[in-house]
Amino acid sequence: MHKEVIGSMKIRFQKLLRRMRKQSGQSLVEYALILALISVVAILVLRGVGTNVNLKLSAVNENLK
Repeated sequence: MHKEVIGSMKIRFQKLLRRMRKQSGQSLVEYALILALISVVAILVLRGVGTNVNLKLSAVNENLK
């Protein structure tokens, strides 16, 4: 009976490990997609801000001449 309990626990643990591996693979893909989206948004925001900063600095430069 003791061996049956250990065998049953071993099978349950193996199923849990398989389920966790499957979920962590899905989680990695989800994290990668979120990271890609954040990167694209950050690049677009920085490009917009960079253009505005460039225009402001050009105006300051012209006023200093």
